[in-house]
Amino acid sequence: MVRIRVLVVDDHRIFAESLAAALAAEPDVDVSAAGSGPAALRCLERAAGEGRRFDVLLVDADLGGHAPGTRPAVPVPVQEGNEEGLVDGISLVAGVRTAQPGVRIVVLAEKDDPRRAALALQAGACGWVAKDCSLSRLLTVIRGVLRDETHLPPALLTGVLRELTAARRHRTESERLVESLTPREREVLRCMVAGLGRKAVAERLFLSPHTVRTHMQNVLGKLGVHSTLAAVALARRAGVGPADLAGDVVERGGQLA
Repeated sequence: MVRIRVLVVDDHRIFAESLAAALAAEPDVDVSAAGSGPAALRCLERAAGEGRRFDVLLVDADLGGHAPGTRPAVPVPVQEGNEEGLVDGISLVAGVRTAQPGVRIVVLAEKDDPRRAALALQAGACGWVAKDCSLSRLLTVIRGVLRDETHLPPALLTGVLRELTAARRHRTESERLVESLTPREREVLRCMVAGLGRKAVAERLFLSPHTVRTHMQNVLGKLGVHSTLAAVALARRAGVGPADLAGDVVERGGQLA
């Protein structure tokens, strides 16, 4: 019998242990539990190293007490002893999709919310299920996502489609604004996305701080925003990633400035 390996990620221990016990009663399901995002990533990494990868991740939407969307849905490196690396469910989804794209992810939520469900799908989730659903329904979703199905409650479909359409429209506008930047300004923007300050950008690009300040002001003006944080958010919507601080080689000289 082919067994399904499931990891439950929820910081409410009673719920996590109860769900894990219910799933473990199924003859074709092996289940483990983790109480935080970093703990889940370590569990996934350890299982992969042992050749026993998990098939499905069940993630609490409000993991760590943070509603999805209140923190950036981007993978954040987790360091030893740092339990704050990934705290909310959506960030965990994004992190797992980056680290182990073969894992299917289902978000468990206290209530249906089209905006939050859309965020989950954009981050890489395959399903959104109410926490009070029946065990048979949850098992149907688990087996369905392993067949590359996407599962949403019928009542959410219209709202989620509306949210995804709006997000696509915002992304298109963001992409148009980013395309208006010069190559050097786009490089400066990528440095901003990477979290570099003016001095660090100047050192990286072999420019004077004054020149970097001018580029940053131009970036904000062309993007129509008033802060670095807003510029980074817009860049993320447009699909702009951070500068590769380890691997990029920047051409020395002033011709690109």
